[in-house]
Amino acid sequence: MVNSPNNISVGFHIASANMQASHVPKTLIQNRDAYTVSDTQQPIINNIHAFDANLLLISQDDTRPLLCRIQRGIEKEGLRTNDQGHLSITPHPAALGSALTNTWLTTDFSESLLEFITPVFESIDETLAYLNDIHALAYQQLHDEIIWGASMPCILPADNDIPLAQYGTSNIATMKTVYRNGLGLRYGRAMQTVAGIHYNFSLPEAFWRRTFEHAKCQGTTHHTHLQHYIDERYFDLIRNFRRNYWLLIYLFGAAPCVDPSFVQGRENTLDVLTNNDLYQPMATSLRMGDLGYQSSAQQSLFVCYNTLENYIETLSSALRTPYAEYETLGVKNNNEYQQLSSSLLQIENEFYSAIRPKRVAQSGETPLKALKERGIEYIEVRCLDINPFLATGIDAETIQFLDAFLLHCLLDDSPQCDQEEFHLISQNQARIVHHGRDPNIPIFCGKNEVPMRDCANKIIDRIEKISHQLDTAHQTKAYTESISVQRKKVADSALTPAARMLATMQEKNESHIEFCLRMSQAHAEKHKSHRVEPQQQQNLLTIAEQSIASQQEIEQQDSIDFESFLAHYFEQ
Repeated sequence: MVNSPNNISVGFHIASANMQASHVPKTLIQNRDAYTVSDTQQPIINNIHAFDANLLLISQDDTRPLLCRIQRGIEKEGLRTNDQGHLSITPHPAALGSALTNTWLTTDFSESLLEFITPVFESIDETLAYLNDIHALAYQQLHDEIIWGASMPCILPADNDIPLAQYGTSNIATMKTVYRNGLGLRYGRAMQTVAGIHYNFSLPEAFWRRTFEHAKCQGTTHHTHLQHYIDERYFDLIRNFRRNYWLLIYLFGAAPCVDPSFVQGRENTLDVLTNNDLYQPMATSLRMGDLGYQSSAQQSLFVCYNTLENYIETLSSALRTPYAEYETLGVKNNNEYQQLSSSLLQIENEFYSAIRPKRVAQSGETPLKALKERGIEYIEVRCLDINPFLATGIDAETIQFLDAFLLHCLLDDSPQCDQEEFHLISQNQARIVHHGRDPNIPIFCGKNEVPMRDCANKIIDRIEKISHQLDTAHQTKAYTESISVQRKKVADSALTPAARMLATMQEKNESHIEFCLRMSQAHAEKHKSHRVEPQQQQNLLTIAEQSIASQQEIEQQDSIDFESFLAHYFEQ
């Protein structure tokens, strides 16, 4: 589960590259003492809480319909395995196009780790239909292989036998593979095989323009440029997301146990579930803990989410800061690059984060430069496990809750964060990851410890108010129904995916591998029987075919050696 290393590529083959998201400033009111209900001259509501004021704004007839135009895209990872649940070590199927330039399918850390990519859609149904189509199309070329339908991996070979993803002979392809090799040296290759779902979210430009004009009318923003306003509001969302994403881990975590091959040679504190499995009895998502894509080296890294400038500077500093252990490894071995640098981070995407501000990068452009020059385009949610009970790992009910959750993060008051809160957030994550299904687990709500369920219910109460507006906008009851489902999980942890996994394994006397293999095979049959519309199939096959030519063109256009290319990249 590489942290979106494909963003260092040509800039158009990943899901993010398809984001045509809003480029508009944030406008919903922040924490003000006075707020006017609309742009018309209505009475000022004094001392109203920011959330209630913003809720009034989105409930207006000229704003609520814009909620139907939320833009979303999904990136979903999945390991290729054989029919016995062992990692496939074969090359990426050529019939699926170039992993460098195919817009709907690439690879992540490993040659065996597929990443399915949807374009941007306003419709949830269209998003999921596309995701189903590209899974079905992949299965037409995988023959006897299976796409592993869980976040924690299949049976893994020895660490060095896990194949790195390959992208051809161009400089950008070499950079991507060297980056992965560096990740393997720093953290081990097994850690990079965990899979997840990334949910890309943005609001339409019309929404931002509406709220920006309202904020200017009321004097609640000092910005004069729309994009600056958008940047500020997205960081408001991000700070609140970080305060509350432990709830997503609890509700959707689906990784309570692992096969021993995943931790071979690594110290761990897991209990023995069976002869074949290791677990933690009350865990939700071991993928989001220290066994997943986490790093002790980054524990001292404080990334500030108060402004775009703060964020860029703190990450840029990590890119410039040498790290003794990585210096000892060396950038080169026998004159061959084995990592991109010896800094704390090789590139920005090595920083582990549950959410990221994003901007589609141009060819050869760094993600931070893209953000600095053109601002935030969308945000990427990165803490979702693959639900093994679902063929594509995610469903409409989950997306509906995510949309309401993210809007709550945007609408609520979002004070500036500090280093103390940064570490309390990390503690919350660790508690929910390892002990989240314990009914007595406390978490930090602000700087006070409270029972997790009490805090969860208060958050869900507020999200439910937003779901009513989404339901009204979409003329449905689906959003409030999704809230009801999540509320039941808070009341009864046995309803969470993690608990359901363990219960099913126990009921059927299955190991983690046996359970995941059975579910993955069932999903495979569903995808193989799924009929892709002929025109859609032809379009997708054409994209895959053209991607091979695009890769060859990139390789032919290289005019400098790799060392010069890398130097130019880091000079940005």
